[in-house]
Amino acid sequence: MDWIQLTKSSQLEDLIAESQEKAVVIFKNSTRCFISKFALKNFQSSFSNSTHVSCYMVDVVADRLISLEIAEVFKVEHQSPQILIVSKGQAVFNTSHESIDGAQVEKLLLRL
Repeated sequence: MDWIQLTKSSQLEDLIAESQEKAVVIFKNSTRCFISKFALKNFQSSFSNSTHVSCYMVDVVADRLISLEIAEVFKVEHQSPQILIVSKGQAVFNTSHESIDGAQVEKLLLRL
């Protein structure tokens, strides 16, 4: 899977602009957490990206400030692992930990 690493606020602004035309996915990942590794692996194995959306990855350890900014901008509680779908500048879906399911995200993206 081709992840776009989200490391700067300017990228977040671009992501929001991009979401005006087509939904985007943000995955908040901790490289130090077994649950996060497991959630990422499960997501990638069940998500085919049939809608060809941009998928962004945030390393919550290395890029903590952008991770916290995401929580603030999209008005979601900071979690890790966490996945968000952003459409028209708003988080229209978010979930975390064991609830992260690539097939579910796929179905939701087809509706947007």
